[in-house]
Parts: sequence; C-alpha cells; structure tokens
Amino acid sequence: MKPKPKERFPIIQELSNTYPIALLCQLAGVSRSGYYRWVNRQGIVTEKQKENEQIKQMILECHQKVNRIYGYYRVKAWIKRNYGKTVNHKRVYRLMKELGIQAKIRRKKPKYKAGKENIVASNV
Repeated sequence: MKPKPKERFPIIQELSNTYPIALLCQLAGVSRSGYYRWVNRQGIVTEKQKENEQIKQMILECHQKVNRIYGYYRVKAWIKRNYGKTVNHKRVYRLMKELGIQAKIRRKKPKYKAGKENIVASNV
C-alpha cells in the first residue's frame, strides 16, 4: 500500500539536506507547494486539534470508568450524557483508533431452553 502524502513529507524533510526538494517531491509524487504548506503548518495547533485533544481525554476517562467495554457508539452517548457535548460517532471512532482503544468483546452467555418432561408410554 502506498504511503499517504502526509507520511511522505517527513521523509522529504529528512533528505532535503542532501537532495533538492523539487527532485524529492517529484520522486515522492507530491507537489512542491503541498510540501511547503505542510512545512509552514508544523508547530501550529488549530482549534480542531485542541478540541480533539479534549475529546480524547473524555474518551480515556470513559474507557477507564466503564472497564473498557464500551465501543465508539456507546462512548459517544456517554460523552453526551456526562458532558452535554454532541460528537459525531465517526469522530469518536477515529480518535479511539488513534489512541489504540477497542471495546472488550465479552463472551455471550449460553441460552438454555427449559426442557419438557419426557412422557413414557406404558408397554402394553
């Protein structure tokens, strides 16, 4: 699988001391302007990134309190119930993947049917 452009930019930055950036960008299949845009964004924290960090803290708190059994959809409901913050379930899913958190899959209890009493016919 091909690495994404975001993953290629740090490699270009490492090799930029020995090779020209234009050549590296061409070999990596990314635009030079995209690379420079990425370089200028380094170190700048956006509002969305700050909000994602807050949500990550909420997810970690939920994960610890409920003994790691909630999946992303129940975590979303937990955040809404405890913090009053509406968060999309896809965003919670993505942030849980970044944190490496998964729901603990519990084993289902077996279902038993109440058996009928056997009727034995008399030997006539």
